[in-house]
Amino acid sequence: MRNLPSSYQPLDLEPQWQRRWEESACFTADATSAKAPYVIVLPPPNVTGSLHMGHALGNTLQDVLCRWRRMAGDEVLWLPGKDHAGIATQTVVEKSLRKQGLERREMGRDAFLEHVWAWKETYGDRIDLQMRRHGSSLDWSRQRFTLDEGASRAVREAFVRLWEQGLIYREDRLVNWDPVSQTVLSDLEVEQEEEDGHLWHIAYPVDGLDEHLVVATTRPETLLGDVAVAIHPEDPRYLHLHGRSVRLPLTDKTIPIVTDPLAVDPAFGSGAVKITPGHDFNDFETGRRHGLPLVTVLDLEAKIRDDAPGRFGGMDRYIARQAILEDLRAGGLLVREEPYRFSPGRSQRSGCIVEPLSIGPQWFVRMESLAIPAMEAVRDGRIVLEPAGWERTYFQWMENIRDWCVSRQLWWGHRIPAWTCSSCGHLSVHREDPSACPSCGSEALSQDEDVLDTWFSSALWPFSTLGWPDDTEDMRRFYPGAVLETGFDILFFWVARMIMMGLHLTGDVPFRRVFLHAMVRDRHGRKMSKTTGNVIDPLHLIEGIRPEDLASAERDTYQLLFQDYPEGVAPQGADALRLTLAILAAAGRDIKLDVRRVEGYRAFLNKLWNASRFAISHLEGHPRPTLRLEDAALSDADRWILGRLAETIDRVNAALHSFRFDEAAQALYEFVWHHVCDWYIELVKPSLHAAERNPGTPEHDALRLTLITLFDGTLRLLHPFVPFITEEIWAAMDGPHAEEPLLASAAWPLSSALPRDDNARRVIDRLIGVTTAIRRIRGETKLPPGQKLPEVVLRTSDPRAESDLAPWLGQVGRLTKAEGFRWEAPDAEVSGQRATSLTDDGIEVCIPLAGLIDIEAERSRVQKELARAEEDVLFLQRKLNNPSFVANAPAAVVDKDREKLRAAEEAVAALQASLDRLDP
Repeated sequence: MRNLPSSYQPLDLEPQWQRRWEESACFTADATSAKAPYVIVLPPPNVTGSLHMGHALGNTLQDVLCRWRRMAGDEVLWLPGKDHAGIATQTVVEKSLRKQGLERREMGRDAFLEHVWAWKETYGDRIDLQMRRHGSSLDWSRQRFTLDEGASRAVREAFVRLWEQGLIYREDRLVNWDPVSQTVLSDLEVEQEEEDGHLWHIAYPVDGLDEHLVVATTRPETLLGDVAVAIHPEDPRYLHLHGRSVRLPLTDKTIPIVTDPLAVDPAFGSGAVKITPGHDFNDFETGRRHGLPLVTVLDLEAKIRDDAPGRFGGMDRYIARQAILEDLRAGGLLVREEPYRFSPGRSQRSGCIVEPLSIGPQWFVRMESLAIPAMEAVRDGRIVLEPAGWERTYFQWMENIRDWCVSRQLWWGHRIPAWTCSSCGHLSVHREDPSACPSCGSEALSQDEDVLDTWFSSALWPFSTLGWPDDTEDMRRFYPGAVLETGFDILFFWVARMIMMGLHLTGDVPFRRVFLHAMVRDRHGRKMSKTTGNVIDPLHLIEGIRPEDLASAERDTYQLLFQDYPEGVAPQGADALRLTLAILAAAGRDIKLDVRRVEGYRAFLNKLWNASRFAISHLEGHPRPTLRLEDAALSDADRWILGRLAETIDRVNAALHSFRFDEAAQALYEFVWHHVCDWYIELVKPSLHAAERNPGTPEHDALRLTLITLFDGTLRLLHPFVPFITEEIWAAMDGPHAEEPLLASAAWPLSSALPRDDNARRVIDRLIGVTTAIRRIRGETKLPPGQKLPEVVLRTSDPRAESDLAPWLGQVGRLTKAEGFRWEAPDAEVSGQRATSLTDDGIEVCIPLAGLIDIEAERSRVQKELARAEEDVLFLQRKLNNPSFVANAPAAVVDKDREKLRAAEEAVAALQASLDRLDP
């Protein structure tokens, strides 16, 4: 054994262990192993920059599972990789190039892609560094990328199969167009949140009548593309207008009035709506039903087309909106304007309002037939979504699924494997690049310029990474996976699509269980964003961050953090961050990350470090005991702590099986801090010091054997959560066996190998109860820390209590500064003032107060505190009994006041009990 340094310094030990683990190849999965496979594919982070706290949470939870199952004897494959992230990556690279005075289209496709690949290498390396620094036990030998050769081959095979099966088609229809990113978006990439806007009421003159038909719209700029006005066929207000037309304001056009019960709600607005099929999805369907023309008045940059009516050609859509409103107002056709809450579709990537446009034929995947078996797989339990509440959301989306537009007008991505013959116009799809047209034999072929949606290649991730479409050893051994752990926000973007593609292309589900973690927010519950200034890079928390180390633009990203920490954040280490995230990861609840919590769990690791140093100091210099636990002269304390360890193993196993990471981490925290450090080590210190003077006795051997067994099991249990510090301590203790040099590849502890002794449990729990009760009384009566207690009286009706505690009362006295103990019958007459507390198993612990405190002064102090607490209770009761307050105040405020009331009532009860104890 070797002793540990006096202070725990995570930055000194963490990087070296990551190197050692990888050099030992202990994370490399063996496809020929006879062990049960346990597979997790890492949700591939985008190569657009660095990882954020959401990645840190996901990596922590996945790594806990993988290290746990690896130690438990499974053949674990945690497969790493990164996503090319088409729109996101192309956007950031274009921004970077513009700062250099370069434009993508001027550079050309090949030159631009060279820049993107260089970007990918730079930021891909940073992502790898972050994951390694976090302690992720990934099989780095299998690292994949969604644009590597294997993924490209899988994407082509999938596309061609779906095309051949009629599940991919090409059609000219309305799509979501991002005028900033200059590409089509799928419905899922369009976010809709309510915001403030306006509703404009516009009068359309009825042709041949002296009246107007008023329509309401949030988009007057698309008026130029109107092809009809629709009314409900049974609306009595407009029966006389059936078959008539209106004059389109600001133009010389006349457009028909159509009747359509699907397009119009008579109760909304005026009961008449403008129909603009070229710029609205609902209007597009209405136009189809009535055979109306498709008129497009906005171009790809969301400007009014030059051939549009009026003076508006070339105007940006919002400038045109104001110009159109001005002209309508001048012509007396703008009836009124009113505030209106609406939900415009915004691009998830660029944030701009998307424009429904027809830009030419696009590629679509038919989703309905793919969704049916994917729903059935969840219904019959082949796939389990956890937390279970997400099943309802999954089914709602899948039952209303729309065809998926997979073509993107980008250069970075998988180019669509379709070619058009310029000689005969034939369109063909191929697995390999064709040399001639299959229809006419011409070599004049041009490949489709578009690329596939990033999520198309990501949907193949669980099997494309294993060598599909080939029948590889990895595919046979490691598909399907055991678990997918990811954020709830990509349930439909990614999870559902993987399920659909996996079932359709491989005939099996891609994974058995899906755990959806919540969002990591700042300590105030706000979403982390650069704009807010509350983003935290995991690496900055692990290795520390100071304001002066950042450029001014980066400091803005951390503005809120530096308000709380003006000097910056000291290095916390990866283990402290991992433990914090795990212990806060309650199912279905967002994580409010506070740096102070990370600092708190850093203190916990320091306590583990010091406890390990204590154990090593009493183990080094002595031969390792060879006796078995069942043959050792174990004390009640030894049996108690080993039983507690067995119980903790069972709790951690049960919690991890059900993805209750917080419960598992909390069980470990409580065991190490309270059971090991607060009680066991304190109880055995006198025995250890005595044994040092007389080594080799059965008692000494039993103590050392218990310490070795205790720290062996504890380090194994803790390792999935805090791998670095446990590996360092394990190495200092030389591990329990020579055949397990690395804790990362050691066996998981078995609770069945440990003794469980109910008698020892009862005895030590009683000792703890009495000690805690005495300490509680000392605190409540404000006794000085150094004040000795001449006598403690113990009263109980349990005949075993005295014999249980007799051997341990000296220890209780040492821990509480009690000099003597006396047992009384529970019905014995009491004289004089006593402070009393009751243990959980009914032992009444009494401290005679005469000579210890000024009784009258203490009574006066407690009475004043009690009066204040009672006033707080009355105030909060009046407030919460006011129906107006409860009905109108925010729910969070009401809940907070209810919590205050509970705390105030508990304070009253405690103070009254203190006052009662002062009465003779």
